[in-house]
Amino acid sequence: MSHVGVIQGSRVRILIYLLFAIQLVSMGAMEMSGPFWPVHLRDLASSASVFSFASIAVYVGPMLGIMLTSAFWGRIGDRYGHKLMMIRALAGLSLTQLGLALSSDIWVILILRFLQGAFAGYIAPAQAYGVSIEAPSRRARLFAILQISTNVGSLLGAVVGGLILDHATFFWINLVAAGLCAICTVIAAVTLPDVPPVKQPPATRGPAPALPRSAAWHGSPLLPLLCIMGILLLARMLPQTSFSLYVSTTFAVSNSVVGLAYGLLALGFILSATAWSRYFEHRTQQATLQHLTYVVIGCIALTAIVGITRSPAVFIAAYFIWGVLLGATTPVLMAMISKTADSAQQGHVLGIAQSTAQLASIVGISLGGLLSQVYGLQYTYFFVCLAYAVALVPMVMLRYWRRLPNV
Repeated sequence: MSHVGVIQGSRVRILIYLLFAIQLVSMGAMEMSGPFWPVHLRDLASSASVFSFASIAVYVGPMLGIMLTSAFWGRIGDRYGHKLMMIRALAGLSLTQLGLALSSDIWVILILRFLQGAFAGYIAPAQAYGVSIEAPSRRARLFAILQISTNVGSLLGAVVGGLILDHATFFWINLVAAGLCAICTVIAAVTLPDVPPVKQPPATRGPAPALPRSAAWHGSPLLPLLCIMGILLLARMLPQTSFSLYVSTTFAVSNSVVGLAYGLLALGFILSATAWSRYFEHRTQQATLQHLTYVVIGCIALTAIVGITRSPAVFIAAYFIWGVLLGATTPVLMAMISKTADSAQQGHVLGIAQSTAQLASIVGISLGGLLSQVYGLQYTYFFVCLAYAVALVPMVMLRYWRRLPNV
C-alpha cells in the first residue's frame, strides 16, 4: 500500500509539486549541455572517425548506464527507501557534471557520461518515491506530472544552455548544471520526508529475488505492458537522428521552423498529459487498453500524414497533434505497470521499466539512423507507422487476455 495514509491531503500535493520542481531543475540542468555536445567534442576530437563515434556515444552512454543499473538501484530503494536513492542520484548528477566541466579529454568525457547514467538515474527513484506517497487512483496523473517536468526542463535547459554558450564557454554550462544539481540534492535531503520501505509479508520475506516474485510476472500483464511501452517509445525515437535533415530538405525551411516543429511535439505532450491522466484515472485496465488502441491508431494516421505531406503548415500541425496523443501513452502505461506490481517492489519494477525505456530509445535512435541511410529520408515516417502497427498486436492480445485484472 501507499504511505498516503501517513502523509495526508494538502501535504501530499505540496510534496508532488516539490518533486515536479526538483525534477524540472535537475533534468533541465542535464539538458543545458544536450544540444551542444557535438560542438564541444569537435574541438577535442583528434580525427573525424573519433568525432563521429564520440558524437553518438556521448548520448548513448548515459542511456546505456541507466539501462544497466536502474533495476539494481530500484531494488536497493525498495529495501532502504527511495528518498535515499533520489539523493544518491542527484549527488551523482552533480559530481559527474563537475567532472565534465573539468575534463578536456574526449575519452574521459565519454566515461563520465556513462557513469552519469549508471550512478545517477534520477527518474525511476523519483517515480517510486511519488508512488509511495500518492494515492493509487492518481498514479497516472503522478507519472504525467513527472514526465511533464522532464519535458519542460529539457526545453528550458536547452534554451538556457544556448544563452550561456553565447556569452561564455562550454565549461560554464557544466559548472552551472553541477551547481543546480547540488542545490536540488540539498533541497531533497532537507525537505522531503523519509518514507519507510514497504515490508513484504512474512511468507515472502527473505533474500531479495533476482526478479520480482512470480505474482508480478507470471500470470500478470507486466511483461506485455513493458513490451507495448518499449515499442511505442521505439516508434517515437525512429525519426530522432534524421529529423532536422528531413525537415530542412523536404520543406526547404529555416532552422527556426525546424526548431518550432520539434518543440511543438514536446509542447503537445506537456499540454495534454495531465488531461489524459484524468481521463484514464478511474478506468479499468481493459478499458484503458481499448482507448489506448484508438490513440495508437491515431498516431499511425498522423505519422502517415507527416510522411506524405509537402506542406510545412500541415507537417507542423500534425506534429503538434502527435505530441498531444503521446501524452496518453507513456504516463498511462507507467501507471498501469506500477499498479500491476506489489507495493514492496515498486522501485525494482519501475527501474526495469526505466531500463526498458532506455533500451527502446537506444534501439529506436540507432535503427532510425540505419533505415534512413539504407532506404532514404523519404521513408522515415512510414517506418514509424509500421512500428506503431506492430505495437497494436500486443495491445489487442492483452485486451482479450482473460486473466487481465480490473483495477
